[in-house]
Amino acid sequence: MQGELQELLASRNGFLYNLLRYHLGWTDQHGQPEGNPGRAHFQSLLPLATSQAVAGDFTPALPVAAAIELVCHFMAVHGDVQAGRVDAQDRPSIWWVWGPAQAINAGDGLHALSRAAMMRLALAGVGPERVLQAVSALDRACLALCEGQYMDLSFQDQLMVTSTDYHDMIRRKSGSICACATELGALAAGAEPGVQASFQRFGSKLGMAWQIARDIAEFWGQGQDGITARNLLNKKKSFPLIYALENAENSVKRELGTIYAKRVLEPDDITRVVTVLDAADARRHSEEKARELVAEAFEEVAGLDFAEDGAPGLRELGYLALECSA
Repeated sequence: MQGELQELLASRNGFLYNLLRYHLGWTDQHGQPEGNPGRAHFQSLLPLATSQAVAGDFTPALPVAAAIELVCHFMAVHGDVQAGRVDAQDRPSIWWVWGPAQAINAGDGLHALSRAAMMRLALAGVGPERVLQAVSALDRACLALCEGQYMDLSFQDQLMVTSTDYHDMIRRKSGSICACATELGALAAGAEPGVQASFQRFGSKLGMAWQIARDIAEFWGQGQDGITARNLLNKKKSFPLIYALENAENSVKRELGTIYAKRVLEPDDITRVVTVLDAADARRHSEEKARELVAEAFEEVAGLDFAEDGAPGLRELGYLALECSA
């Protein structure tokens, strides 16, 4: 996939593309080459595994994977600005180095390039109608993703968010791009519309499971202490918290409400929230919900004929969805 991205950017020069190459880990802040590309996003692995499952070959879906990867970077750059994150992966964020205005510009550039990447399906012999279908599906997914991001941000200002609202949000924010990835991975592999639709539903549920697993990791962290950079900077309403607010005893709900009514949360508050969530068994319930969604995802494709040795890659991504870290 890195080769696909490099081909896409090979003939593009200038300041904007210097920022993009920096963000992708190809160069440093001064434009000097660095062989340090970041790990591919979970979402961009989905079309490759889907194509392998359908056709026994992942290469037809390389343009789809590149397009999905660029969408993930587009959202990451904008997300860094929205959350005020100084670091992106192992380096300073674009907005921290060049300012938020240029970061927004760079994010928009990544979005435009994602469409250009998807159009490269034509170079792989995909017919015009299917290429148009793929670009249209990508646009719909990006719009749904932005709808979900809007909802997620608006939830920060609300004390009570229902699990129904949360699931609607992650279906848009995380499910839509994964659904697009698997649907178009099947399309690139030559699958018929019915098979594409099955993989679309598969991807949606897998993406929702991935988001819940990410919520768990963001609260408990690598060190199981709840102190992660992301959840200290906002009042994100993640699934473990919503579960506790809906199902815990009234005293627990009141304590959580008092904490989240503060203007700014402090490290001690987060530690206390995690203690309360542990007492409410929120982590176990959240893990069970994520596993349930993965099981439902595989039910969507259970009746399909896979290529020889095509299914293991999908199963590995099911495990990866549950093991993602913040």
